[in-house]
Amino acid sequence: MSAPDKHLLHLVFGGHVDDPQTCDFSDPSSLDIVGIFPNNKEALDAWREASHANVDNAHMKYVLVHLHRMLDDPEHEDE
Repeated sequence: MSAPDKHLLHLVFGGHVDDPQTCDFSDPSSLDIVGIFPNNKEALDAWREASHANVDNAHMKYVLVHLHRMLDDPEHEDE
């Protein structure tokens, strides 16, 4: 019997930014939380879908966060 695959959790969310070159969201309380995904492929697919649905709005930005990196290295949060 093989060990189950380790889930590498990823978060996809987005929202309005004043400057599309940054990730400074205008109103963090109104972020669109797309979801948490068990692997990079599913997260990337969700990010693409959300980004493409908002392609006409240059000030709507979606990001993919590698939660597993923060869970594996909690000190990483302060960087």
